[in-house]
Amino acid sequence: MSLTTYVGALSLLADESRLRLCALLAERELSVGDLVRVTGISQSRVSTHLGRLRSGGFVHDRRDGQHTFYALASSTLPKTAREILTEATRTNDATLASDQARLSALEAERRGGLPESFAGEMERHYSPGRTWQSLSAGLSALLRLGDVLDVGAGDGAVASYLLPHAASVTCVDQSSRMIDAAKARFASSPQVRTQVADAHDLPFRARSFDDVLLFHTLTYAARPERVVAECARVLRPRGRLVVLSLDRHEHKAETAPYGERHQGFSPQKLRGMFTRAGLRTRSCEVACRESKKPHFRVVLAVAEPTEP
Repeated sequence: MSLTTYVGALSLLADESRLRLCALLAERELSVGDLVRVTGISQSRVSTHLGRLRSGGFVHDRRDGQHTFYALASSTLPKTAREILTEATRTNDATLASDQARLSALEAERRGGLPESFAGEMERHYSPGRTWQSLSAGLSALLRLGDVLDVGAGDGAVASYLLPHAASVTCVDQSSRMIDAAKARFASSPQVRTQVADAHDLPFRARSFDDVLLFHTLTYAARPERVVAECARVLRPRGRLVVLSLDRHEHKAETAPYGERHQGFSPQKLRGMFTRAGLRTRSCEVACRESKKPHFRVVLAVAEPTEP
């Protein structure tokens, strides 16, 4: 095999999307639509990548009516390429694993059930209707809430899940546009208040709320400790502050475009904030880790007033 052939093979596999497609086509035929659904790559890009792979002898296609199916050309694939693909599929790469999980879900959907291989890993796999949104709705039905304050509520998406199970919900955000959207969302819900407000200086009396939410708000705050202190001030005795925040990370380039001021907060950092605000930490741990790079982790923390 010539040096040019080696370079060509390595060049084709140097693109992450083409490597993902080859990994999916290694054991089965799939259509362009299947590959789009599994990978989330646009149809035009999938078709372009498949065209290059076919020209390079990496895949072959088969027409069946109006559909074209692709498969890895294992018999003619250069040895170097086969070794790279074999090594890649043996790793624990989260992206490749997610692709395989979505492919399994797609196949299960067409069979009409979940594969037994999902056992022990149900949280990683999709099946029709079993989404995080539906799970959130189901879990919120178990709640019995009093007066809730959602700090950094945005357009009220989170509050909408809690509303049926709360005595009242107050949504505050520093963006007037977000609050206008929240007002429209809750136009027919008299137990909801919406207000433009600064989380550093909440316009409420002390001990006004049973539950305060800080969902992905602290990393945007100029003075996070001040925000926690304000949340503690408006909590009633036996109340709860619930925080969701990115864990400490080193990926500022990824989060800065979203306006985040801080690179997350570790559980230890959050516990310190709670203590200085007069709160007792009930729980504070990493709750989940994103499957896609850079694998952001999210901390879930619950704190309560130390005074009875």
